[in-house]
Amino acid sequence: MPKHERPVRQATPSDAVVVAEMLDAFNREFDTPSPGPQVLAARLRRLVERGHIVVLLAGEPAGGVAVLSFRSNVWYEGPVATLDELYVRPHMRGQRFGHAMLETAYRLARERGAETVEINVDGEDTDARRFYEAHGFTNTESGATQPMYYYFRHVN
Repeated sequence: MPKHERPVRQATPSDAVVVAEMLDAFNREFDTPSPGPQVLAARLRRLVERGHIVVLLAGEPAGGVAVLSFRSNVWYEGPVATLDELYVRPHMRGQRFGHAMLETAYRLARERGAETVEINVDGEDTDARRFYEAHGFTNTESGATQPMYYYFRHVN
């Protein structure tokens, strides 16, 4: 493998603990609540086993994780791919692991017939916004001048 390429593989249910630990670390790094690695590992194992999500791991040992989900959408023939999470351990940043996981995510999305990949980014997270914009993501629709917004509401 050329030096600039980074190994990315699809996680299996047996990777749930390491994935959960990384996702929990991601949330702790950015002061976001997490149910903890044990709860996440059980959820991840179940979701990966059932094929509801695809998890990518970068590096060996794993230093980066990406979580993809695919959903039907009335506007496209194929599914919409959503990059739910992308995290690289702090000491491994700047080594193109994020880039490698994005490229693998694009390939998987194409293979599954997706026409678009979506991601939600916090407005104040300028580093993430800069990263995704450098990789071709935009927050304005073609011909629009105002950015798109993501809204949510808990149902309980």
